[in-house]
Amino acid sequence: MMAVGCVDCDNRILDELRDLGIDAELLEPVLEKYGNVEGSLITVLQMAQEIYGYLPMALLGYIGRRMGIPAAKVLGVVSFYAQFRRKPVGKNLILLCQGTACHVNGSGAIEQIIADDIGCGEGDISTDGVFTYNNVACLGCCSLAPAMMIGDKTYGNLNRQKVLAILAEIRQMEEGA
Repeated sequence: MMAVGCVDCDNRILDELRDLGIDAELLEPVLEKYGNVEGSLITVLQMAQEIYGYLPMALLGYIGRRMGIPAAKVLGVVSFYAQFRRKPVGKNLILLCQGTACHVNGSGAIEQIIADDIGCGEGDISTDGVFTYNNVACLGCCSLAPAMMIGDKTYGNLNRQKVLAILAEIRQMEEGA
């Protein structure tokens, strides 16, 4: 099951995962395929985040033990890459670009509009569970500045009215789901 080591440690990690509502068995096919492949840690972390939505410490410990990688190295990789989340997020993750073009074109004001509308700060989950927003360094769509992504959709040339309409439309879709 896990790398050779402390059975009590393995059980403690699995208990922590269960307490978080994380079923470690869902990650088994990924670990069976990539667990012994050198250089596959990022792939495993990406797939784990896709399965669970975020990467809590207990899950990082589990992945490290299963792959025979020190927990400090796993945490270092997760901390280095902005794509990885250590906290749960709302159903819709807003990535707000704060790159130079977006900044110059008003991304700070857009951030305030988003925060006011969803009622929470960066990285937090809105009380209805529908949104989380995070600032990112660049979305790579400078010609659309200011821009944001929600899911796999990019929204550009943002202003107050556009942002509020987008958020309202997503809320309506969530209510109908």
